[in-house]
Amino acid sequence: MGILIKYILFFMVASLVVSTGATASEQLVVVAHTQAPLRSLEKHEIRNLFMGGMLDNLTPVAFAPGVKERLIFNTRIVGLTESRIQSYWAQMRFSGRSHPPVEVQTVDEMLDYLLQHEDCVGYLPAGMELPPSLSVIYQLQ
Repeated sequence: MGILIKYILFFMVASLVVSTGATASEQLVVVAHTQAPLRSLEKHEIRNLFMGGMLDNLTPVAFAPGVKERLIFNTRIVGLTESRIQSYWAQMRFSGRSHPPVEVQTVDEMLDYLLQHEDCVGYLPAGMELPPSLSVIYQLQ
């Protein structure tokens, strides 16, 4: 019986270690489309921007719920679950204080939206070839 418990604990710890490591498919970059060069942003600035705060007149663009990149971004930058984020935005809309970011469904839609709208900030998988008009302002590792 003691050996069985040790194996169970071992597999629980091993799965936790594997799940917390960032794989290549979980790496994202936060990019901006601006005329003027934009400085790199800190994690808290990006979180505030995507949660309704104003920053240099930038407009955030997010993926729709259920998209893998959104889950990664919300977990590693915002630090809230999808249900908590939805609840937050419902409260913000009800009080008239703020509106959630524009949402897109796919990586291609995100790229197209960012290229067509100046002063927007979004996030994309790391390693993508970016057009010259988009600047990386933060990298999630």
